[in-house]
Amino acid sequence: MAHAHQQKEEFRILSTTAILGYGFPAASFEAGMARNPHLIAVDAGSTDPGPYYLGAGVSFTDRGAVKRDLEIMLKAGIPAKIPIVIGTAGGSGGEPHLLWCREIIEEIAAENGLHFKMAVIHAELEKGFVLESFKRGNITPLDPAPPLTASEIEASTRIVAQMGLEPFLAALDQGVDLILAGRTYDPVCFAALPIKRGYDRALSLHLGKILECASICATPGSGSDCMFGYIGEDYFRVEPLNPARKCTTLSVAAHTLYEKTNPYLLPGPGGHLDLHNCRFEQETENIVRVSGTSFVPGTVNTVKLEGAKPIGFRTVSIAGCRDPIMIARIDAVVKGVEERVADNFRGKLENYRLRFNIYGKDGVMAGLEPHPSTEGAHEIGIIIEAVAGTQKQADTIASFARSTMLHYGYEGRRSTAGNLAFPYSPSDFHAGEVYVFSVYHLLAAEDPAALFPREIISL
Repeated sequence: MAHAHQQKEEFRILSTTAILGYGFPAASFEAGMARNPHLIAVDAGSTDPGPYYLGAGVSFTDRGAVKRDLEIMLKAGIPAKIPIVIGTAGGSGGEPHLLWCREIIEEIAAENGLHFKMAVIHAELEKGFVLESFKRGNITPLDPAPPLTASEIEASTRIVAQMGLEPFLAALDQGVDLILAGRTYDPVCFAALPIKRGYDRALSLHLGKILECASICATPGSGSDCMFGYIGEDYFRVEPLNPARKCTTLSVAAHTLYEKTNPYLLPGPGGHLDLHNCRFEQETENIVRVSGTSFVPGTVNTVKLEGAKPIGFRTVSIAGCRDPIMIARIDAVVKGVEERVADNFRGKLENYRLRFNIYGKDGVMAGLEPHPSTEGAHEIGIIIEAVAGTQKQADTIASFARSTMLHYGYEGRRSTAGNLAFPYSPSDFHAGEVYVFSVYHLLAAEDPAALFPREIISL
């Protein structure tokens, strides 16, 4: 007698917030806990805030806000024996970021009498190892990055590798209650445990891609609210936990494509997701069901490297202009000021970068602006930015550029009292050390788990 196929129990995941420290309503979290999740997970970082945080070794999220989110998660998850997974600790996932987040967790554990087994997975690589890999030809550019050089590696303050599934699976094999990981491919925080439990890899990663930004995939979207995911045998479902939000086929499909250049192929460590046969269905008024995603393994196993190097110090001056004649001639004014600065410091201070960001004229999109014009603008905001080898040198360039623009004579000028309005006194601000991404490349890795050392800590 043939037996009916028994459907696998859905694997349930609570995603607390888009980035650890962005917060979430207590009611949403409680609604998630009421659904008995098998996993509580959160992505804690991103390269979106730029290279400074990686290079300087600091978090772009506030310590108090991160502690608030973690305390709620740990006090609920640890006593209930629900595994907790945190990826890209401290915002960038380097050694100082990992230590910063680890100290917060240890503080919460001590204050609340919580005891658990934690895996700390490291993602920062030794420069010597990266140089050796470069010399062996194991590092290739990730478009549009240029080919890597040994000098760029040497100049980098730190270099992290973006880990995939392997280090998480290895940590889970050791029976840990909490994983705190350095730089991580965002979906893996959510996908590793269901994959270990036998759920489909493609669906787990695709759901992870959506859950890593929590309620941003809902409408109205929010980076500061919880989201819930269910994985079945050949589908997954997403559900917002705030009654003010809904998941629609449009909102979920749109978020699937978020930050991707190809709508059908989503690359990641070890291969890519293929969405050609993906289906988005409105299951209820606020739940969307997704099926048909497949995973295509890569021919070579690669991990992404991210490195940052310092290039100097920044001074910024903020001003506004409401003169329609100057606004109409702003390009000529900027060019004239740049030439005046270059002439004044010729032979004395030439290694600097001077930039004018004009808000009201391509200030957001710059060269990508499809409609470049100041026509019709009645006021513009001007940010004068100088970057030089020392803070003092940056001060010198910014100060001279600011005073030159303030009194610059242009055709049709009527007032000689000054061209700019300054919202602050002093008008110039120290923005400190400036970093750029120096490494944004792929490393061929035969054993991806070996790149990421694990520490097991009992608290």
